[in-house]
Amino acid sequence: MKTKIQTAVILVGGAGLRMHPLTEDMPKCMIPLHGKPLLYWTLTWLKNYDFKTIVLGVAYRKEVVVNYLKENPMGVEVNFSEHTIEGETGEGFRLAIERYVNDGDFLAMNGDEFANLNLQEFAEFHLKHKPVATIAVSPMQSPFGILEIDGDNIVGFKEKPILADKLVSIGIYVFNHSIFRLLASKRIYRKNNISVARKK
Repeated sequence: MKTKIQTAVILVGGAGLRMHPLTEDMPKCMIPLHGKPLLYWTLTWLKNYDFKTIVLGVAYRKEVVVNYLKENPMGVEVNFSEHTIEGETGEGFRLAIERYVNDGDFLAMNGDEFANLNLQEFAEFHLKHKPVATIAVSPMQSPFGILEIDGDNIVGFKEKPILADKLVSIGIYVFNHSIFRLLASKRIYRKNNISVARKK
């Protein structure tokens, strides 16, 4: 499956503090799943959609990512953009775009995300609406059981239900290159800059 967008920026520099001890010696994207690091599955997914260029924003334990891809080439062009852990998402995306992204529109995501999102449809949605940013969203699954109350009585209990009226970002975006100046000026949430693509 081929998308009209063929460059992806993936941030893989998080320290993964909530994942300790798994991330004491590696970033989250290198945690193994079925014998392969998470990053392998992400890059395979992108390759299946015919992405040609991948920019990895690296910080924490960056040498683990760099060495893995040197020893296990994935058949796509990979560039490494280093940022500070303290700079977090904004700095990671801004530096990666400044250094390596020339395309008008590109995919952007966090390196620990998994989704069955159709990237071809996602890219086409963005290109049709032409915003600065398109965010893939999904209904939120409550981390808690939800009580149904009638007066003083509990009449129902839903264990961690899907909240259809609450949408959350799934950490996957399509950006227009003009987002670079918004990241630099921190004006990204200005009206009409962002479209929402609902995950079915």
